[in-house]
Amino acid sequence: MNLPAPLWIGLCLALILIFTFWDRDNPRRALRSIPAFRQLRRTIELSVEDGSRLQISLGGGTILGPEAAAAFAGLTLLRQVAEIAADSDQPPLATTGDGAILLLAQDTLRTSYRRLNISDHYQGTFAQTTGLTPFSYAGGALPLILDHNISASALVGSFSEEAGLLTAATQRTGGFSLGGSNNLTGQAIYFASSDQPLIGEELFATGAYMAADPTHLASARAQDVLRWVVILLLVVTSLLPLFALQ
Repeated sequence: MNLPAPLWIGLCLALILIFTFWDRDNPRRALRSIPAFRQLRRTIELSVEDGSRLQISLGGGTILGPEAAAAFAGLTLLRQVAEIAADSDQPPLATTGDGAILLLAQDTLRTSYRRLNISDHYQGTFAQTTGLTPFSYAGGALPLILDHNISASALVGSFSEEAGLLTAATQRTGGFSLGGSNNLTGQAIYFASSDQPLIGEELFATGAYMAADPTHLASARAQDVLRWVVILLLVVTSLLPLFALQ
């Protein structure tokens, strides 16, 4: 049973609009607890207190391909981290493997610094492109993790085998690592090597759990509804041949 893409898009937009207004007074009632985000929030607060630095890896995807959703999830996380830790002694760093995502990361940081009224503290080097291929990107990011007093690394974006190099570097420094990827290989590596992995669609709930924006919260609830719709369609599709034989 195949439904046209415009129908799925329309259903998704309708659900987001409904939940945006429906849960305005109590936006968090539908969110389950995800330990990775709870631990990350605690780590951000501790890093501000002890003067250490956070590193946000946005991966090597592009904004024009299927990796775009993962990249925007990472940018949302970067915005929230910057708004908490930008005025600390060691402001957060962002790395990426794509030029377009670099521009978005720099703009995200610049906007956060402007919102905090500390625009003069912003530097363009707070976001860097460390390589244009997966392993060159990881290789370029390793010195930043090992040499810049990094207490935590949040790896949220499009990652594959190179994810193992980044989590290994974070382990060498004794820092906390959170990993989320839209790639199954990257997810498997994070599950085995990161302190807190994001499994499956948890990556795309980053905005709801970290930014607490009404639209992000509504999007998370819409994902839950659409998941049940897909399950129902799969069950109905599997049962239809049984009724056809009668």
